[in-house]
Amino acid sequence: MSSSHRSPAARAKAGALLASVAALCSVGALYPAAAATPPDAQPAHATAAVLDLDGTGRTPVIHGQDSAYDTASIVKVDILAALLLQAQDAKRPLTAVERGHAEPMIERSDNAAANALWREIGQGSGLAAANKRLGLTSTKGGPGAKWGLTRTTASDQIRLLRNVFDTGGTALNAQSRSYIRSLMSKVVPEQSWGVSAIGGTGARQALKNGWLQRNTSGLWDVNSVGQVSVKGHRYLVAVLSNGSASMSDGVSLVERTARQAMA
Repeated sequence: MSSSHRSPAARAKAGALLASVAALCSVGALYPAAAATPPDAQPAHATAAVLDLDGTGRTPVIHGQDSAYDTASIVKVDILAALLLQAQDAKRPLTAVERGHAEPMIERSDNAAANALWREIGQGSGLAAANKRLGLTSTKGGPGAKWGLTRTTASDQIRLLRNVFDTGGTALNAQSRSYIRSLMSKVVPEQSWGVSAIGGTGARQALKNGWLQRNTSGLWDVNSVGQVSVKGHRYLVAVLSNGSASMSDGVSLVERTARQAMA
């Protein structure tokens, strides 16, 4: 179908995806992309975890196998949480330089900013120390400088989100939680896809997405985590996926999986 025959909504979504890819390329791909999808590639798959913050339970409902996936840029929320814990320990606010990295890292998914903060928190070992305090049990930091290859599960992402959005016990203080929530609520419009598709237009949302083309296969990891409001309830939602032939296929898979998990 030509662009001239697409609906305004379809054209807007296509433009948003192109803008997201352009934004990724503008700060440098995490790792170089490689060849086209091999003919014997396994089909893409996804896992979703959902927790109703206004319900009675505190265990997320898992849809699919709760196995480990590459985080890509959703790890930036975890990096910021680790940075804030370190600042809390030192009994100080974030510096202007730290805020100058944290805000574009979350709002625009700026990779250069993430590189700087990944080094500051101590890379994988610093992330592990923070995650022990945050109650994450199945997340392992990427090797060396490769924060995008951190591995995590959907249920661990809900644990991280609870530290940010729930009012229960957490190592993050109220000011730190509020700061992360604020940045996740100001993600640039072209990156407002994924779990935000659940609430519909105009719904309150706070999210962080991640996308990464693997250099070994050419396939895409596409993830989305955050809080959405549906019919007066606040839900924490994490959808992790891999094996998509393109970023747009991955976004469609994530949004379809999120809707099915909420059905």
